[in-house]
Amino acid sequence: MRLVSYLVDGEPRYGAAVEGGVVDLTKRIGRDFSDVKALIAASALADAQEAVAGQKPDYVLEKLVLLPPVLAPEKLWCIGVNYAERNAEYKDNSDLPKYPSLFVRSMSSMTGSGQPIEKPEVSDQLDYEGELVIVIGQGGRHIPRDKAWGHIFGMTLCNEGTIRDWLRHGKFNVTQGKNFDRSGSIGPWIVTADELDPRGPHDIITRVNGEVRQQDTTERLMFPFDFLISYLSTFATLKPGDMIVTGTPTGAGARFDPPRWLKVGDVVEVESSRIGVLRNTVIAES
Repeated sequence: MRLVSYLVDGEPRYGAAVEGGVVDLTKRIGRDFSDVKALIAASALADAQEAVAGQKPDYVLEKLVLLPPVLAPEKLWCIGVNYAERNAEYKDNSDLPKYPSLFVRSMSSMTGSGQPIEKPEVSDQLDYEGELVIVIGQGGRHIPRDKAWGHIFGMTLCNEGTIRDWLRHGKFNVTQGKNFDRSGSIGPWIVTADELDPRGPHDIITRVNGEVRQQDTTERLMFPFDFLISYLSTFATLKPGDMIVTGTPTGAGARFDPPRWLKVGDVVEVESSRIGVLRNTVIAES
């Protein structure tokens, strides 16, 4: 199933993307689930599948204003430097990392597929980072690695947009450059684990104006999904709907010489063949 969140008359709703459009689930399931996160927390995927069966689409997908699939996860965690050769891009002669690099983003820094991402007034260094996202279904603490796969509800995509010069404002963190309003995006939907085995392998491609800038596969992750879940749950309880953005391949704009920053009018596409395409156009901050 592909679960999607969107606006209808300014109000958030959610449904299932099917052939020909979207079946609205907001009031169709017998129990009261206000959003995708509530559905995940209630382990109600079977209810959603039953509600969709035999239904005609309520909406044309292309006419909807899409939102990030999970509107208010308790945690939006991002993993840095997780693909082979990414560590070498920093040219600091450092050893390969023993543990994942980790930072957090607020949902105000994210928008949905098809919606604009913003180049801020204070910087010309807006960059793209295409990434795969795992969405937690069953929560837990101290999750053993061999049990981790069972805690994944599904997968989606992220353009983890970054303001590069603002990453260096703090001595020990990158928070500022990772949290500009509407600088990144998540979507277009969650593909549930019953249709998309998180074990993969999964490809990831980022294009800017049709030009391939990043391309890799999860077979080359330094810290695979099951390791990340086990590691993160060692110090924090994972909750249903939490999202883990799992790292970007080589080829971000900052790594070119000279750097290739995003400009107003650029179109960024993040694609994984078994998930779909996350597409956004860059606009100036208003």
